[in-house]
This record gives sequence, structure tokens and C-alpha cells, in this order.
Amino acid sequence: MLTVGSIYETAIIFGMAADPRGEKDAKRELERVKKRYKGLKKDEKEEFDKQKLKNPYADTRILYGDEKRVVERILVGIDMEIGEVLLADRLREKGKTIDLIISHHPEGYALTSFYEVMHMQADVLNKYGVPINIAEGVLKERIQEVERKVMPVNYNRAVDVARLFDIPFICVHTPCDNLVTAFLQKLFDKAKSETIKDIINELKDIPEYKQAVQDNAGPKILVGSEDNRAGKIFVEMTGGTEGSKEAIEKLANAGVGTIVTMHYSDKLRKEAEKYHINIVVAGHMASDTLGLNLFLDKLTKKDNLEIIACSGFRRIAR
Repeated sequence: MLTVGSIYETAIIFGMAADPRGEKDAKRELERVKKRYKGLKKDEKEEFDKQKLKNPYADTRILYGDEKRVVERILVGIDMEIGEVLLADRLREKGKTIDLIISHHPEGYALTSFYEVMHMQADVLNKYGVPINIAEGVLKERIQEVERKVMPVNYNRAVDVARLFDIPFICVHTPCDNLVTAFLQKLFDKAKSETIKDIINELKDIPEYKQAVQDNAGPKILVGSEDNRAGKIFVEMTGGTEGSKEAIEKLANAGVGTIVTMHYSDKLRKEAEKYHINIVVAGHMASDTLGLNLFLDKLTKKDNLEIIACSGFRRIAR
């Protein structure tokens, strides 16, 4: 029997197991947070988000609802905002009780602090050969930029509506992104993709990306050409949002030949062109859909659970 709390805990468990830093490093980060918490003053402890003591992903939270509430039917989507919460209530009126809303992208207080997960990008860069001091240095300004961007956001609108309708609401962001990163990195490593065309073909064999091609939102080569050799492939699908343009040079120096990512800004594209790194944009919605599907596969492995897909998400079970 699944509950709101057990679904949330499952997300954390599998997110850490697929963490690109390695599960041990993810757990080590939790220990550092616990140690820091112990050293806080009483008033600081009262203000501290205690979820950080067991969950290393600030963009994944129970936004509303009793953790013990039993869940049999879920409404799942990429962006679950006011319209989708109203949809959940409309489905209830039609006789389909929605026990839980799951959003991939963060809402509520998970949105105001989601930039915190970007710190994991430094460890990922380090894993690919960038010295940790340099990785942290080049990311610092970008993390502050993202923090400033979320400051003026009216972050609790959808959560407030869910509260008024008494519909439990959670968001699962980085754990799903970790799952898709691990899935694709394993795929390319096993396939030993030699060219950019090989990478595109591998992606198009995956149902989520195949569907995206039909929607004119499939994988695209942003930098490079089909015949370019891929070299070392770096799947960059997790860590909150896209990182610093200064990281591109460091990845080139570390021997990365191709980055496979969800989306890429022009600023980063120009930097990749400068350092001759191939960029394959797999597609944002398709990648997020894949990550959610991989999570739901694990969630439904032992328990019967009805999933209603909406907001850019399409359920594909494996």
C-alpha cells in the first residue's frame, strides 16, 4: 500500500541510487548537512528546512498533504500549476478520485530553493576531470544568477489551490533527472556510439524521443554535424538547470567531445562552438517524460497504482 510519504521516500532512494556523483557521495552530502545542522543556534535550527537532513534534493518535496494518506490514483505531469490542480478537482467531480498530484518541475518552497541542487554540478564536473576548486568557482556566479531569478516568483499559487481542494501535492525533480541521466549514460557507454548520428539514432529508438520526433520536438544537433566523431560523451541532464558557460572550456580541457543535454541556451551554444564540443539537444519534455516514466516504473513495480498523465507527460511503462 502506497502513501504520500512512501512515494516521496521512494523518489529520494532511487534518486540517490542514480545520482551521477555516486550514491556514496550523495549520502556523504547528507552527513555534511547533519553536521552543519548540529552546529546551528536554536533560532537557526527553527528556521532550518529539516527535510534537508534526509533528502539531498531541495527541488523535491511534499508541498501539501498528510504523509500517511493512502494513494491509489495519481495525476502526473511535467508542470502542475493552477490549471492542472483544477483538472484534478474536475476529475474528482467526474468520479475519478485523485489521491495525489505529482509535478516534475518544482512548485512552492521547492521552487524557491531549487538552485541549491546546482551545487551537485561541481561534483559531476569533477568526476569528468575538472578540479573541484575550479568547478565550484565557475558555477558560483551562475547559481547566484538562478537564485535571483526565482526571488520574485509567486511560488505558492498552485500549492494554495491544492490546499483549498485538499489534494496532496508533491514534486519530484532531480531524482527523475538523475534516473534519465544514468539511463542515457549507460546506453551510450554500452553502445559505444562513434558519431553524432549514432547518438541521434540511439535516442530515436527510445519511445519518449520517438514520440517527440513526431511532435517536431525530437533530438537535434545544436553544435557539430552527423559525421562528427563523438569522443567522450557527457550526459548533462541533472543539477537543477543548465550550468555556467565557463564550464564548457573546462570540459573541453578534460577531454569531453560531446554533451547530450535537455536544452541549451545560445550563450552556452556559442561557447561550445568556440571549444569544438558537439552538442546534442535530446529535448526537454521528452527527457523529463523519460525520467518520470523511469521513476513510475519503480513506483509501480510492486503496487497497483493508476496513473493519469497530463501536462506534457505521456506514460510509457517498461
